[in-house]
Amino acid sequence: MKEELKEFITYLVVEKALAQNSTRAYERDLSAYIVYLNTVEQIFTFRDVKKSDILHFLHHLNERGRANSTIARMLSSIRSFHQFLIREAFISNDPSVNIEMPKQNVTLPKILSTLEVESLLETPDQSTPLGNRNKAMFELLYATGVRVSELCGLRLEDVHLNMGFIRCLGKGNKERIIPLGKIAVEALHYYLQESRPHLTKREYHQSLFVNHHGRPLSRQGFWKVLKQLAIDSKIEKEVTPHILRHSFATHLLENGADLRAVQEMLGHADISTTQIYTHVTKVRMREVYTQYHPRA
Repeated sequence: MKEELKEFITYLVVEKALAQNSTRAYERDLSAYIVYLNTVEQIFTFRDVKKSDILHFLHHLNERGRANSTIARMLSSIRSFHQFLIREAFISNDPSVNIEMPKQNVTLPKILSTLEVESLLETPDQSTPLGNRNKAMFELLYATGVRVSELCGLRLEDVHLNMGFIRCLGKGNKERIIPLGKIAVEALHYYLQESRPHLTKREYHQSLFVNHHGRPLSRQGFWKVLKQLAIDSKIEKEVTPHILRHSFATHLLENGADLRAVQEMLGHADISTTQIYTHVTKVRMREVYTQYHPRA
């Protein structure tokens, strides 16, 4: 069973080009599944696995207090694995079909208001090279909704200011083109012309954003900058890179953006992932109505 798992992980890395964190999650979930089959069900080959065995495993997770979201993720991993086993002719039937996903409570993503975003974006000290970098960095983040890993991975050749877009490599090395607004273009242009050369000095590389040593900015370095910026801007809410991503999507939809277009810009493979933001806009609409309508 462990050999089949190794082949599946190789398939995820080589053919699906999944990120390391994703492949580790699959391996962790499926290793727990195999241990359960071996120790509890006394099953040592996937040909002997029945639907009832998978249901017993899910029940076992539930009894141990695992959240529905965790159980749903485990089932998704098991389904993908068994589909792989069928394609590779390790098994002839899929015992994971027709097993329903556990119902999950929908947790709406936290966002910043437009005023809070403006406060954050106006906080960097634009009289210093690092302040100009921070201004450009956060204007780009809010303008595009990219993930932190994608932001730190941007190279000079990915930025096309004359045409007003960036080229971004997301999960699974999938490329997407994301437009830039006028303010983000101006902030990036000033950073590239005035501040980045001052920061890089003798360092020669293609990373778009650099630290005070002139080397590529790391995710940890970005987090430190964001944490300090949130303090300086006096925003009382928790501010994370993903909250800025959530705010980007929600503010677009609030102003009439097409859901499919937002899906493309965020790099979501499934539109159902993007639809969570429509729930956020409805909740915010209700809050505004309750607060301001005289007969609410």
